Amino acid sequence: MSTPDESRSAMSTAAFDDEAVLLVGHGSRREKSNEQVRELAADLESRLGIPADAAFLELAEPSIDDALAGLAPVASQVTIVHCSLFAASHVKNDVPLAIEQARGRYDLEIDNGAHLGIHPAILDLLDDRAGAVETELGVDRTADDVAVVLCGRGSSDPDANGDVHKLARLLYEGREFDRVEASFIGVTEPTLEESLHGLSKHRPDAVVVLPYMLGDGVLTQRVRDWTSEFDDEYPYVDALAGDPLGTDSRLLDVFADRWQEARSDSVEMSCDTCKYKVDLEGYEEDVGGARAMLRALAHQDAHADRENVDDEPHTHDAPAKHVTVCTNRTCADMGAPAVLERLRQEARDSEHCDARITRSSCLGRCGDGPMVAVYPDGIWYGDVSSEDAERIVGDHLDRDRIVSELVDQTL
Repeated sequence: MSTPDESRSAMSTAAFDDEAVLLVGHGSRREKSNEQVRELAADLESRLGIPADAAFLELAEPSIDDALAGLAPVASQVTIVHCSLFAASHVKNDVPLAIEQARGRYDLEIDNGAHLGIHPAILDLLDDRAGAVETELGVDRTADDVAVVLCGRGSSDPDANGDVHKLARLLYEGREFDRVEASFIGVTEPTLEESLHGLSKHRPDAVVVLPYMLGDGVLTQRVRDWTSEFDDEYPYVDALAGDPLGTDSRLLDVFADRWQEARSDSVEMSCDTCKYKVDLEGYEEDVGGARAMLRALAHQDAHADRENVDDEPHTHDAPAKHVTVCTNRTCADMGAPAVLERLRQEARDSEHCDARITRSSCLGRCGDGPMVAVYPDGIWYGDVSSEDAERIVGDHLDRDRIVSELVDQTL
């Protein structure tokens, strides 16, 4: 006769007999980053005691569909565990689309988990990453003014960007940093460059930059480069970038929690501020499943070829054009914020626009604004109204046709 503990152990093992985990990463041109995801999958298999494979959304193999095809003969239940740090379009649209398509192809029960999100283990890990940089710089947050910049990838989803700020605040609370600020490598603001230059005005003893990314890829190198340039430009501030999250074992604690949530049907997503579900200022046109589905289908098709990624431009690389809108006091009084938001909305609605649209400080044309500058073309538009945004996007950004009657000057 078995003891109660033995019975529980047997039931637990039996429950996992036909179950597997699929750890889904973004995918990178750098094989080192992909290998980190595979290493995490192997470690997760050891932690949970059930088979765990790795798959990638794009740029690397196997795809989610191929990985599920490989698991279908050996498992009846597969739980998707995300490597995504926050819930943006990949988590909300692209992975669910791949899962739904797989459900129609394979005789599998597929449970979809949540993103990594904000977790005590991640805060502990970031604290250690900051401590390692402090040691290398020879500073101590208890005795010196140490500022931290938490640098995320950046997203077009305001909910995901908001979580970066929340994480930065939680990293500050209870710790003796002088300040902790959130910044982004691209897509949204403030950029890392802007944050670093802003911090220089406070003259801290040291600035610790933490790349909030999983793998050590192209973006983490960009963080290091920008931090090094700042360190050279401001000799009175020591600045150094730390390591990404990597394959630290504490991530397994988060993966295990997300796995258990998914298989017990207790996944919680931040739907109250999801731009696909509620009207957020400036993102009203994104509400509704049809738009999200079309974007996910287009994104999936754009990354269908994974065998020759070095020869194919990645659609998330630097945009073809950078548009800046002066929102300094004079231009702001003349309607610049409305111009900025209308340009962004027109760009989001366009099928061809490949541009980043940001705010700028004074462009030196006070009284002639609102001013809009388009680079690398070197075209400055003046006296721009929100009604002109459609032409600037439709003609200039989409078709490279300058809107001549709005040109203030060319550089």
